Amino acid sequence: MTYSSTIFRTNIIVTLFTVEFVILLLSVANAKPATFLQDFRTTWSDSHIKQLDGGKGIQLLLDQNSGCGFASKSKYLFGRVSMKIKLIPGDSAGTVTAFYNNEAKGVPFPKFQPMGIYSTLWEADDWATRGGLEKIDWSKAPFYAYYKDFDIEGCPKPGPSGCESNPANWWEGSGYQQLDAMASRRYRWVRMNHMVYDYCTDKPRYPVTPAECMDGI
Repeated sequence: MTYSSTIFRTNIIVTLFTVEFVILLLSVANAKPATFLQDFRTTWSDSHIKQLDGGKGIQLLLDQNSGCGFASKSKYLFGRVSMKIKLIPGDSAGTVTAFYNNEAKGVPFPKFQPMGIYSTLWEADDWATRGGLEKIDWSKAPFYAYYKDFDIEGCPKPGPSGCESNPANWWEGSGYQQLDAMASRRYRWVRMNHMVYDYCTDKPRYPVTPAECMDGI
């Protein structure tokens, strides 16, 4: 089974949300993946979530009766989340991904608001696919998505004093402040080859370009 974090087009949506914004999935070097129940809980339709390999992975199911979802047990002020995802095959797709707002650009960021990690598998063909023009083919149901190698590195709230801003925290190191040249090239390649919609260029919807779109990469 091949797992991927590539973004494709779909009328089935796999979402990964935090409380206030969408969190980008990133790989964690030398991570020690946890079992599902260590860090997560089912939020709806537990009959459509099945644990695999002793809880190291899970299967999410979408049929005409229901989708399903899960969330982190804790909420975090800072941190990083990683997991591997195998998406529904064929003309299906990916995670609803993400940007991080930058207060220096005049975009408010909820830095004092703890955030949870949420994931759902659900049908959204009434709006997500070119305004609902492409409909899901229920003859191919049920649909399955798979997750494994769960890892959260963060400061839960309430948490230790180490959650406060500190240059010793790995996430405040210089390597996490901006993309290097190689990462920037890879990011642009993904945008050119896999991105199907960018609200930053949607002038009918946003006549005034949002502040966080001004710089680009």
